[in-house]
Amino acid sequence: MKTNFPLLAREGWPFIALALLIFILSTYFINNTVAAFCFLILIFVIQFFRDPNRKILTKDNEVVSAADGRVIAIEKIKDPFNNNRDSIKVSVFMNVFNVHSNKAPVSGKIINKAYRPGRFFNAALDKASSENELCAITIQTKNKKIVTSVQIAGLIARRILCYVYEGESLNIGDRYGFIRFGSRVDHYLPANAQVKVKLGQKVKNVESIIAEI
Repeated sequence: MKTNFPLLAREGWPFIALALLIFILSTYFINNTVAAFCFLILIFVIQFFRDPNRKILTKDNEVVSAADGRVIAIEKIKDPFNNNRDSIKVSVFMNVFNVHSNKAPVSGKIINKAYRPGRFFNAALDKASSENELCAITIQTKNKKIVTSVQIAGLIARRILCYVYEGESLNIGDRYGFIRFGSRVDHYLPANAQVKVKLGQKVKNVESIIAEI
Protein backbone atom coordinates (compact mmCIF):
# COMPACT_ATOMS: atom_id res chain seq x y z
CA MET A 1 0.00 0.00 0.00
CA LYS A 2 1.20 3.54 -0.68
CA THR A 3 0.32 6.75 1.11
CA ASN A 4 -0.99 9.46 -1.19
CA PHE A 5 -0.14 13.05 -0.30
CA PRO A 6 0.71 16.16 -2.32
CA LEU A 7 4.42 16.22 -3.09
CA LEU A 8 4.50 19.60 -1.33
CA ALA A 9 2.74 19.84 2.03
CA ARG A 10 -0.22 22.22 2.07
CA GLU A 11 1.24 23.89 5.16
CA GLY A 12 4.04 25.19 2.97
CA TRP A 13 2.06 26.70 0.11
CA PRO A 14 1.92 30.26 1.56
CA PHE A 15 5.65 30.17 2.39
CA ILE A 16 6.54 28.85 -1.06
CA ALA A 17 4.37 31.50 -2.74
CA LEU A 18 6.00 34.25 -0.68
CA ALA A 19 9.52 32.99 -1.40
CA LEU A 20 8.70 32.77 -5.12
CA LEU A 21 7.31 36.32 -5.14
CA ILE A 22 10.43 37.66 -3.42
CA PHE A 23 12.64 35.84 -5.92
CA ILE A 24 10.71 37.27 -8.88
CA LEU A 25 10.81 40.81 -7.48
CA SER A 26 14.53 40.56 -6.75
CA THR A 27 15.16 39.34 -10.29
CA TYR A 28 13.43 42.33 -11.87
CA PHE A 29 14.15 45.12 -9.42
CA ILE A 30 17.42 44.27 -7.65
CA ASN A 31 20.73 42.78 -8.76
CA ASN A 32 21.65 39.20 -9.70
CA THR A 33 23.50 38.54 -6.44
CA VAL A 34 20.40 39.23 -4.36
CA ALA A 35 18.27 37.26 -6.82
CA ALA A 36 20.58 34.26 -6.50
CA PHE A 37 20.33 34.42 -2.71
CA CYS A 38 16.52 34.61 -2.91
CA PHE A 39 16.52 31.63 -5.26
CA LEU A 40 18.44 29.58 -2.69
CA ILE A 41 15.87 30.54 -0.08
CA LEU A 42 13.10 29.42 -2.43
CA ILE A 43 14.79 26.05 -2.96
CA PHE A 44 15.23 25.61 0.80
CA VAL A 45 11.57 26.38 1.49
CA ILE A 46 10.42 23.95 -1.23
CA GLN A 47 12.59 21.12 0.10
CA PHE A 48 11.48 21.76 3.68
CA PHE A 49 7.80 21.37 2.82
CA ARG A 50 8.16 18.31 0.61
CA ASP A 51 5.88 15.39 1.54
CA PRO A 52 6.81 12.37 -0.62
CA ASN A 53 4.60 9.34 -1.03
CA ARG A 54 5.78 6.34 0.98
CA LYS A 55 5.06 2.62 0.67
CA ILE A 56 3.56 0.89 3.71
CA LEU A 57 4.90 -2.64 4.08
CA THR A 58 4.19 -3.69 7.66
CA LYS A 59 2.69 -6.45 9.78
CA ASP A 60 -0.04 -5.84 12.35
CA ASN A 61 2.41 -5.93 15.26
CA GLU A 62 4.91 -3.45 13.78
CA VAL A 63 5.31 0.23 14.66
CA VAL A 64 6.64 2.62 12.04
CA SER A 65 8.36 5.91 12.65
CA ALA A 66 6.01 8.89 12.77
CA ALA A 67 8.79 11.16 11.54
CA ASP A 68 11.84 11.41 9.33
CA GLY A 69 15.11 12.02 11.08
CA ARG A 70 17.72 10.46 13.36
CA VAL A 71 17.12 8.28 16.42
CA ILE A 72 18.54 10.24 19.38
CA ALA A 73 17.11 8.30 22.36
CA ILE A 74 16.03 4.77 23.23
CA GLU A 75 15.19 4.37 26.90
CA LYS A 76 12.93 2.70 29.42
CA ILE A 77 10.72 5.37 30.92
CA LYS A 78 7.26 6.12 32.30
CA ASP A 79 4.67 7.28 29.78
CA PRO A 80 3.50 10.64 31.24
CA PHE A 81 0.45 10.65 28.97
CA ASN A 82 -0.89 7.26 30.13
CA ASN A 83 -0.87 7.11 33.91
CA ASN A 84 2.92 6.80 33.99
CA ARG A 85 2.82 3.22 32.80
CA ASP A 86 6.10 1.51 32.02
CA SER A 87 7.17 2.09 28.43
CA ILE A 88 10.07 2.37 26.02
CA LYS A 89 10.66 5.76 24.43
CA VAL A 90 12.16 6.06 20.95
CA SER A 91 12.92 9.66 20.00
CA VAL A 92 13.49 10.90 16.44
CA PHE A 93 15.07 14.30 15.84
CA MET A 94 14.15 16.18 12.67
CA ASN A 95 16.58 18.77 11.35
CA VAL A 96 15.59 21.44 8.83
CA PHE A 97 16.46 19.15 5.91
CA ASN A 98 14.14 16.30 6.95
CA VAL A 99 10.51 15.79 5.93
CA HIS A 100 8.39 17.34 8.71
CA SER A 101 5.06 15.72 7.95
CA ASN A 102 4.01 13.33 10.75
CA LYS A 103 2.26 10.00 10.09
CA ALA A 104 0.43 7.54 12.35
CA PRO A 105 2.87 4.93 13.71
CA VAL A 106 0.15 2.28 14.13
CA SER A 107 -3.48 1.69 13.24
CA GLY A 108 -6.04 2.21 15.96
CA LYS A 109 -8.29 4.59 17.86
CA ILE A 110 -7.11 7.80 19.47
CA ILE A 111 -7.97 7.44 23.16
CA ASN A 112 -6.29 10.62 24.35
CA LYS A 113 -4.96 13.88 22.95
CA ALA A 114 -2.96 16.29 25.08
CA TYR A 115 -1.46 19.68 24.33
CA ARG A 116 1.08 21.34 26.61
CA PRO A 117 2.50 24.82 26.13
CA GLY A 118 6.17 25.11 26.96
CA ARG A 119 9.58 26.38 25.98
CA PHE A 120 11.65 26.04 22.81
CA PHE A 121 14.92 24.37 23.73
CA ASN A 122 16.94 22.59 21.04
CA ALA A 123 14.81 19.51 20.27
CA ALA A 124 17.90 17.28 20.36
CA LEU A 125 18.32 17.90 24.11
CA ASP A 126 16.85 15.48 26.66
CA LYS A 127 14.98 18.25 28.47
CA ALA A 128 13.00 19.03 25.31
CA SER A 129 10.70 16.07 26.08
CA SER A 130 9.77 17.47 29.48
CA GLU A 131 9.92 21.23 28.98
CA ASN A 132 9.15 22.12 25.35
CA GLU A 133 5.78 22.80 23.80
CA LEU A 134 4.20 19.53 22.64
CA CYS A 135 1.13 17.73 21.40
CA ALA A 136 0.61 14.02 22.15
CA ILE A 137 -1.84 11.51 20.74
CA THR A 138 -2.32 8.08 22.29
CA ILE A 139 -3.44 5.30 19.96
CA GLN A 140 -4.93 1.97 21.06
CA THR A 141 -4.56 -0.81 18.48
CA LYS A 142 -7.14 -3.53 17.86
CA ASN A 143 -4.98 -5.78 20.07
CA LYS A 144 -5.26 -3.25 22.91
CA LYS A 145 -1.64 -2.15 22.61
CA ILE A 146 -0.93 1.47 23.54
CA VAL A 147 1.38 3.70 21.48
CA THR A 148 1.81 7.42 22.14
CA SER A 149 3.20 9.75 19.48
CA VAL A 150 4.40 13.12 20.77
CA GLN A 151 5.17 16.10 18.53
CA ILE A 152 7.69 18.37 20.25
CA ALA A 153 8.63 21.89 19.22
CA GLY A 154 12.29 22.84 18.91
CA LEU A 155 14.59 25.83 18.99
CA ILE A 156 13.41 27.04 15.57
CA ALA A 157 10.10 25.18 15.34
CA ARG A 158 7.36 27.40 16.75
CA ARG A 159 4.25 25.78 15.38
CA ILE A 160 2.92 22.29 16.04
CA LEU A 161 0.00 21.29 13.82
CA CYS A 162 -2.14 18.28 14.78
CA TYR A 163 -5.28 17.57 12.79
CA VAL A 164 -6.82 14.63 14.67
CA TYR A 165 -8.90 14.36 17.83
CA GLU A 166 -9.76 11.95 20.59
CA GLY A 167 -12.22 9.30 19.41
CA GLU A 168 -11.02 9.27 15.79
CA SER A 169 -9.48 6.23 14.16
CA LEU A 170 -6.23 6.20 12.20
CA ASN A 171 -4.67 3.76 9.80
CA ILE A 172 -0.93 3.29 9.92
CA GLY A 173 0.69 5.91 7.70
CA ASP A 174 -2.20 8.38 7.89
CA ARG A 175 -0.98 11.96 7.90
CA TYR A 176 -1.99 13.55 11.20
CA GLY A 177 0.27 16.55 11.69
CA PHE A 178 3.18 18.77 10.80
CA ILE A 179 5.89 20.69 12.69
CA ARG A 180 7.53 23.73 11.17
CA PHE A 181 11.30 24.18 11.02
CA GLY A 182 13.13 21.56 13.10
CA SER A 183 11.75 19.46 15.95
CA ARG A 184 11.34 15.90 17.26
CA VAL A 185 8.81 13.13 17.78
CA ASP A 186 8.85 10.82 20.79
CA HIS A 187 7.28 7.36 20.48
CA TYR A 188 6.18 5.76 23.77
CA LEU A 189 5.89 2.00 23.21
CA PRO A 190 4.72 -0.88 25.43
CA ALA A 191 7.37 -1.96 27.95
CA ASN A 192 7.77 -5.35 26.23
CA ALA A 193 8.23 -3.87 22.74
CA GLN A 194 11.14 -5.17 20.68
CA VAL A 195 12.96 -2.11 19.38
CA LYS A 196 14.26 -2.50 15.81
CA VAL A 197 16.35 0.68 15.49
CA LYS A 198 19.64 1.84 16.96
CA LEU A 199 20.89 5.15 18.31
CA GLY A 200 22.05 7.40 15.49
CA GLN A 201 20.11 5.49 12.85
CA LYS A 202 18.34 7.54 10.20
CA VAL A 203 14.65 6.70 9.74
CA LYS A 204 11.82 7.69 7.42
CA ASN A 205 8.19 8.12 8.37
CA VAL A 206 5.99 5.17 7.37
CA GLU A 207 8.86 3.19 5.78
CA SER A 208 11.08 2.59 8.82
CA ILE A 209 9.96 0.01 11.39
CA ILE A 210 11.03 1.12 14.85
CA ALA A 211 9.55 -1.71 16.94
CA GLU A 212 7.40 -4.81 17.22
CA ILE A 213 4.68 -4.83 19.87
